[in-house]
Amino acid sequence: MHEPTWRECCAYSDPIKAEDFLAGSWPTAATALTKQAKLHDSTLGDSAQSLSSSIVGGLTPASSLWLEYAVDGMTDDEKRFLENAAEVVWANIHAANYDAVAPECARDAVDVGWFVMFIDEDRERGGYHFEQWPVGECFIASSQPGGTVDTILREYSRTAEQVVEEFGQAASARTRELAATKPDSPVKLLRVIEPRRMYVVGGRLAKNLPFASVTIEVESKGILRESGFHEFPCVVPRWKLVKSTPYATGPVLTALPDARELNELKRLFKTAGEWDLAPPMVATDDGVINAKTLTIGARKLIVAASVENIKQLPASGNWQLGVEMIQDLKQAIRKTMMVSYLEPRDGPVPTATQVHVEVGLLRQLLGPVYGRMMAEWIKPMAERCFALALRAGALGIPPQSLVNRTLQVAYKSPLARAQKLEDVSAIARLMGDVQV
Repeated sequence: MHEPTWRECCAYSDPIKAEDFLAGSWPTAATALTKQAKLHDSTLGDSAQSLSSSIVGGLTPASSLWLEYAVDGMTDDEKRFLENAAEVVWANIHAANYDAVAPECARDAVDVGWFVMFIDEDRERGGYHFEQWPVGECFIASSQPGGTVDTILREYSRTAEQVVEEFGQAASARTRELAATKPDSPVKLLRVIEPRRMYVVGGRLAKNLPFASVTIEVESKGILRESGFHEFPCVVPRWKLVKSTPYATGPVLTALPDARELNELKRLFKTAGEWDLAPPMVATDDGVINAKTLTIGARKLIVAASVENIKQLPASGNWQLGVEMIQDLKQAIRKTMMVSYLEPRDGPVPTATQVHVEVGLLRQLLGPVYGRMMAEWIKPMAERCFALALRAGALGIPPQSLVNRTLQVAYKSPLARAQKLEDVSAIARLMGDVQV
């Protein structure tokens, strides 16, 4: 129901993803060129890339610690343990493949409004492992009305050889036969992750854990694997919710009308430019010129009874108006995508007051989105990574007093500091008024 809208957004932002990546498959070189050629302007795509990069840099920078853990009424021992835990988790997140996956996930959030990031242990090398699941493969839901996503169905394909290698004899007889005879044959799989209604508190067996995970072979309807997770293993942040659904749309949808108009205007400009560079000719059928077989071109000899019988057809149009319209549309797109507030500007170094005003404006623009990203991206990811590290023994032995305490995630990202800057500035202004 929502996919046509998402596909239209991607058609003007990332045309290669519009039909292929969104649907969970990758394009060939020929289809990629065909889709890219239909786009006459890259303003929306460049703006989406800038915004997604700024979001990742503002929320989870690799250069500085952006999270901390806390509990109410911390003792010194608890504080030391949690500070060390935050450093270990942060270091291992960026030592894993997070920095490669996060920008692509953020780009999905900008283009279509949401993404799915799967978080688990790297069972071969240790540490964390992050995966971006294509939104075209995923169906999401929440067990609580208006709550965060805690249920996901993913329909995807693997080759028969890959299915047998991963699931062994649990694969159907047909799949095992294909793996032996046609190993590259696609096999559709369905993975369901959802909360268990009944589970064992503190259970260790996968089937007793709070979240169930079942992988099914679609054609045979056979269960390939049934396991579970202590926490919901996916983070599914959403930009702007679509009413009465768990799905969302991104800022690209808001900029889509301007992008459509800009793309059409640039197409007309190309047509007008072709007219000016190689203008059409008008010829009189005077018995010498045969207009049906006449060929116009460089170093061509044209026979005519009179030079007045063949003329260039003059072009008409207001190029200046078109240029102004293009600039206005580009500026509107960049403003909608908040790029004009994110990119450095030419000219003299801004004053502290100018920086404060720009940061405050950016905070206001990203405020609602920032809050949702914190609640649906940073917090569940930090909690999931903390729990994985704790169970793996990477955090050491926690103080006994932390047992059954509620873990709180605090944010130290640049955007979080930008929000606090407003409070500091308000206090400074108050003190200035008092002194006056």
